[in-house]
Amino acid sequence: MDGQVSPTTQALDLIKDRFPHALGAVLGGSAAQGRATPTSDLDVAVLLPNGDTSRREVVRHGGRLAELFVHTLADAPEHFERDRALRRGTLLFIYDQGLPLADPHGHLARTREQARAVLAAGPPPLTPAEWERGRYVLTCFLDDLTDTSPATSPTGRYEQLSLADFTLREAAHLLIAHHGDWTGIGKWLPRRLLSADPVRGRALLDGHRAVAEHADPTPLAVATEQVLDVLGGPLREGYTQRWRA
Repeated sequence: MDGQVSPTTQALDLIKDRFPHALGAVLGGSAAQGRATPTSDLDVAVLLPNGDTSRREVVRHGGRLAELFVHTLADAPEHFERDRALRRGTLLFIYDQGLPLADPHGHLARTREQARAVLAAGPPPLTPAEWERGRYVLTCFLDDLTDTSPATSPTGRYEQLSLADFTLREAAHLLIAHHGDWTGIGKWLPRRLLSADPVRGRALLDGHRAVAEHADPTPLAVATEQVLDVLGGPLREGYTQRWRA
């Protein structure tokens, strides 16, 4: 790969090479935000004519990996609603914040407006049952985290690190949902968390770091308790999960 070739140019070449019939294409992710590294992949949404095949695939082009979100014009609303149901909005954000690569007939512009309307509506609120389960699960992780130390067993340190990960993720998803914002996974989780709640989000992230660097679960436990207080407090006895027959 020529190190001087920009991600945008590579994405354009990819579209011209693989999808010359595309109705539109947009480059999202870190590359669209100017944060791409030489090894960053390309997140590209590709809009195809009806009758083609919607899919998600990973290819390598010009020495760089590209994750393609391929869908037809008719399928786009369905994909947007599925994205909304997952509460992450991955495809929605690509359309909203990405860089247009091709739009020969204006279909991309109209599809971006559809995506922005779904984003503006926000993710669906959690149901009462989902809130209760979230509080219960987070309380369980918190209890286990505070009860576990590197000295408890030969695997105590590994257990502590694993519990810190699960505690952070559950607390982050619930706190973001409390604010009615979009959540994320991987590197997008801390970004969405800090956007939704800079103070409590930072406390969770700093607490997680304290476990990783110093084997000290106290800051994360305190931050998690603060999140639970916002959500109605810890939930232990009295929790019931009904199973369908």
